[in-house]
Amino acid sequence: MKIVNICSSINQVSFPQVKRACLSGRQVGNPSFTERFRTGRNDRVSRVCLALNKLSMVPVVVLAFVLFLGGCGKKVKPGVSEVKRERITGVKVETMRPTEVDKYYETSGTVIARAVSVVSSRIMGTITSLKVKDGDRVRAGQLLLTIDDRDIREKVAAAGEGYEEAKKALDAARENRALVDVTYRRYKNLYDEKALSGQELDQIETRKKVADIDLERAEAGVRRAGAMLREAEVYQGFGRVTSPAAGIVTNKKTDAGSMAVPGTPLMSIEDDSSYRIEIKGNETLAGRITRGMEAYVFIGALDRRFKGKVVEVVPSVDPGSRSFIVKIALKGEGIRNGFYGRVSIPVGKKKVLLVPAGAIVERGELTGLYTVGGNDVIQYTLVRVGKSYGDRVEVLSGLKPDERVVVGGVEKAVDGGLYVGTDSGREKSM
Repeated sequence: MKIVNICSSINQVSFPQVKRACLSGRQVGNPSFTERFRTGRNDRVSRVCLALNKLSMVPVVVLAFVLFLGGCGKKVKPGVSEVKRERITGVKVETMRPTEVDKYYETSGTVIARAVSVVSSRIMGTITSLKVKDGDRVRAGQLLLTIDDRDIREKVAAAGEGYEEAKKALDAARENRALVDVTYRRYKNLYDEKALSGQELDQIETRKKVADIDLERAEAGVRRAGAMLREAEVYQGFGRVTSPAAGIVTNKKTDAGSMAVPGTPLMSIEDDSSYRIEIKGNETLAGRITRGMEAYVFIGALDRRFKGKVVEVVPSVDPGSRSFIVKIALKGEGIRNGFYGRVSIPVGKKKVLLVPAGAIVERGELTGLYTVGGNDVIQYTLVRVGKSYGDRVEVLSGLKPDERVVVGGVEKAVDGGLYVGTDSGREKSM
């Protein structure tokens, strides 16, 4: 009966309280302790310890510990407890099967303009005016800057005077030749009439030949003077620097008042009508990448993917890097010289598992999707994804062929829920 009462009291207190109270020398055997219990001012711990004290201390404490752990509690009936799962409806499930896609060779490169013209001066002089700035769009032949050309203008004037003098010399030579021709004919008639000696005829013939030579020299002088005039005019044109092609002004390196020196770059004109990107292909791809093949270029600065075409393949392989040069033509709005691009070139076929992009569920740093097992239980499965193919994403690991995946109504799926619906023509129990 005492044990029953002890058990009843133990159920109402914790074992650490009993242990601290019963094993303390300041509690057991203390008159004030007994008095507190007798007068009803003691708590349950005191009643338990008083009863244990009457049964002998050590064995009863052990007994109380055993009773506390299991003897005084409620019993659980043996058996299997049924798990109640939430029934999930309104979701679309698809069986994943391998799909054949293009196998890509991926590398990177730098975008460059199809043509970049470096503008420099042909003459030395002070820049008197600058008509453009970086970023300006120019057309072919548009004036960019002017250079002080006063000395050249004087040379042009001198060349012009020389040309006029040469023309006058030519006129004089022609007149002289005409006079000699008339004189020669008169002397010839006199010689035929035996009124003139042979020596006098020889002299007039020699004067005729000299007149012909003087005329030829005068004609050559005119040509030479004309060429010198045109040369001076060409040099004068170098004082006006124009754009060699249509495009955008970049890398402007001079200002008005600076000295222009022949061969020193002043600015660049970038032809933005088309661009290209040069990459290095691995030697194992020699012969597999050919001219005319399609290529895809992703430019991170624009967050866009562009379609390009291989326009040139350098056949020789660099023995140092074991690679060869491939040039890809590229067009698109917003592309600029110097952009970094990631290039993908299809070089074969491979089979992969593709899931709709909407089936991917992000949970913090985790990436996964909902799969449906053979018992129709929905489970959140972690996966590792690869590149995108249209509206589908490649699953690299975590998913096996013929597994069922929730591809529609993903927001309704619950990890551990029971899928209820139609799957591949097979009706599920409702």
